[in-house]
Formats: sequence, structure tokens, C-alpha cells
Amino acid sequence: MRIITGSAKGLKLKAPRGLSTRPTADKVKGSIFNILGTLVVDAVVLDLFAGTGNLGLEALSRGASRAIFVDNASTVIIKENAIHTNLIDRTEIYRTDVVRALEKLIQQGQSFDLIFCDPPYNQGHVGQVLDKIDKSALLTKTGIMVLEHSRHELINCQWENVRIKRSERYGETMVSFLAKKTE
Repeated sequence: MRIITGSAKGLKLKAPRGLSTRPTADKVKGSIFNILGTLVVDAVVLDLFAGTGNLGLEALSRGASRAIFVDNASTVIIKENAIHTNLIDRTEIYRTDVVRALEKLIQQGQSFDLIFCDPPYNQGHVGQVLDKIDKSALLTKTGIMVLEHSRHELINCQWENVRIKRSERYGETMVSFLAKKTE
């Protein structure tokens, strides 16, 4: 696992030992960023269930202005990777439950151009996160949420304010791109 392009191109990222973290494969990550294109430049990024920080750090390397990383376990690895890639000065790292972090960010009035969400598969996290995103201003009007999930995990499409724009399948992994509904 490495940074694909940008200021930290080629630098390898550390991952925690064991199977508790499932980092996004470089092939999938490359496809995600090809789809996002220039939307990454100057973006404010939120990386939920950040694991190694792989997606948020890739966004920073490609020109995002700042990123907040949320994970309840691997924040030490995220910090080490941010330091190693020389991107630490544009990061904030929260060690907490994702739903609690979202509630705090909502209270603070924060909003994001890009939200990456890669929760553990088939554990019900997707619905909780999407409910918070749908009922808040966390995602800007022109923002994109990139959701990685199991192809077996059904996503409720009955939101008031968000819609799926595109979905791609990579083996067992689905990547869905969501945006605010336009009137």
C-alpha cells in the first residue's frame, strides 16, 4: 500500500498487524481518484473508519487542503503515516466512534467537499453514517461521498437529501459515489 501520485508519490504506508483493518487496494484507490479527478484539489476531506489514513492521505498528496481522520483504533498508524508522507500539518486525527465524531462535527458546523467512508463490511455502520450525512450539512452542496461496502450489503436509497450518483464493483467490494440531491 502506497501513495499513488502527488507530493507523497511512491511512499509506502504502514498498516496495523492482523486482519482488523482492511486497507483500500491500490487498484481500487486509483480508480476512485480517477473518477474524482480535479474535485480533490483544494478539497476539505473527512476520512471515516480511516484505518491507515490511505484515502485521506492520497487526497492530501493530490492537493486537498486539509483532512480530518476518524477511527476508534488505529490513530497511531494514521499519525505515523501522515508524518512519513509530510502531510501531518494538514491533518486532524480523532480517536473516537464515527457516529460520535459526526455528531461533534455537525455541532461545530463543519462541512466537507469529500467524505470517504470505508466501514467494516456487513456490520450496519453504513446506515448509521448515511443517516447522519443525509440529515446534516456535513457534505457540501457540490461535495461527493465515497462509500466502500460489501457487494452483499444493501444500501437504503430512501434519503431526503442525498443520492447515489454512481457505483462500481471491484470483486467483493462496491464503491458508491453519493452527492446532494439537486432541486
